[in-house]
Amino acid sequence: MTKLSVNINKIATLRNSRGGNNPDVIQVAVDCQKFGADGITVHPRPDERHIRYSDVYGLSKIITTEFNIEGNPKEDKFVNLVLDVKPHQVTLVPDDPGQLTSNHGWDTIKESNYLKDIIQVFKKAGIRVSIFVDPLEHIVAAAAATGTDRIELYTEDYARNYKSNKEQAVAAYIRAAAVASQNGLGINAGHDLDLDNLAFFKQSIPALLEVSIGHALVSDALYFGLENVIQLYKRKL
Repeated sequence: MTKLSVNINKIATLRNSRGGNNPDVIQVAVDCQKFGADGITVHPRPDERHIRYSDVYGLSKIITTEFNIEGNPKEDKFVNLVLDVKPHQVTLVPDDPGQLTSNHGWDTIKESNYLKDIIQVFKKAGIRVSIFVDPLEHIVAAAAATGTDRIELYTEDYARNYKSNKEQAVAAYIRAAAVASQNGLGINAGHDLDLDNLAFFKQSIPALLEVSIGHALVSDALYFGLENVIQLYKRKL
């Protein structure tokens, strides 16, 4: 079964909009796990506009499922945080410091030497590594040479084109996943997956190990409730 990791960044965004500690991101993480989430994902950014570095330390004490920390390893503060916390998985994302949200994967050819070095830093600490990539066969093949354990397929293009032609929208991801499997890479996915497009994506890529979903899941929770919506997403998987 594909695991569902709930990204709680948007919970922190809501909290930060008013100050104080409501909603409490630690309690939300506890509840997500209680309601059936297989993991918790956070993506701290340098400006701490949603998840704060202090949140990550607090979360590390209460995660009983799987803890996944996303971020740009070219930020020394991020690398130090991950090595200190030692989550189950670190997902390396090539975000610019002021970027609103992730919008592209690594160029695993151009950045090959850098990725090999930084991946070994995390793997020596006993942390599983996933790298964020676009669904391009040559990029996925080059990812295998970096020493990463997994890739995370960036799924915005799939989500954007799903309603117009879902078979065409997923085709590149099927090819990329096949290359990943041939090279012994685990496959994760994330970005704009939701209750409409998730089941077809999973059916098309049976080897899918994990999805990380935040914005859509938190938005759906406004209507369906957090406990119910986690189960709705898990049924799609």
